[in-house]
Amino acid sequence: MNWGVFEGLLSGVNKYSTAFGRIWLSLVFIFRLLVYVVAAERVWSDDHKDFDCNTRQPGCRNVCFDHFFPISHIRLWALQLILVTCPSLLVIMHVAYREAKAQRRRAVEGDNCRRVYLDPGKKRGGLWWTYLLSLVFKAAVDVIFLYIFYRFYRNYTLPHVVKCELMPCPNIVDCFISRPTEKNIFTLFMVVTACICIMLSLIEATYLIGKR
Repeated sequence: MNWGVFEGLLSGVNKYSTAFGRIWLSLVFIFRLLVYVVAAERVWSDDHKDFDCNTRQPGCRNVCFDHFFPISHIRLWALQLILVTCPSLLVIMHVAYREAKAQRRRAVEGDNCRRVYLDPGKKRGGLWWTYLLSLVFKAAVDVIFLYIFYRFYRNYTLPHVVKCELMPCPNIVDCFISRPTEKNIFTLFMVVTACICIMLSLIEATYLIGKR
C-alpha cells in the first residue's frame, strides 16, 4: 500500500471520529506505529543471534531461547497493531457501503432520495452501533494483548540473565539477553501507550452512549 492510499484511509477514519477518536488515532499511528517501525524492530533484530549461553552444547542455546521467548515481542506487537486498527477501517467500509447504496437509489429515484451521513459528527443507526462496537473491540484487543504479554513476560520486564536447565543442556547454564535495558524501555512505552488507548476507547464509548 502506498502512502497516498494510507493517508486517504486515515483521513476517512479521522472524518467520522470524535475528538477522543482523533487523539486515539494520533497515539496509535504517530507513537505506537512509528516507534515500532523506526526503533523497536531494530532493537529486537538481533534477538536470537545475540542470545548467548555459557555452554557450547549443541542445541542448548536454541532450546533455552525458545523457552524464554516463545513469541517475539515484535511479532506480538505487529499482530496487536493490525487487529487494533482494523475496526476503524470497518467504520469507513460501513460508511462507503451505505453511501454507495444511497447513490444507487438516487440514480433510480432522483435527487429526492435522502443523503446519508451529511454530518460526520452525528452518528445514528447502523453507524452508531458500528462505531461503538469498534471501540469495544479495540479496547478488548489491547487488554487481551497486555494479558498475553504479562503471561509470557512477567511484569513486562526482561532480566539480564536467565538460568536454563532444559535438555540438551549439560547442567544449569546462564544465558544472557541482548540489550535488556533498551528492550524494557520500549516494552514499557508500548504498554503505557496501550493503556492510554484503552482509556480513550472507553471514554469515547461512554461519551457516545451519553450523547445518544
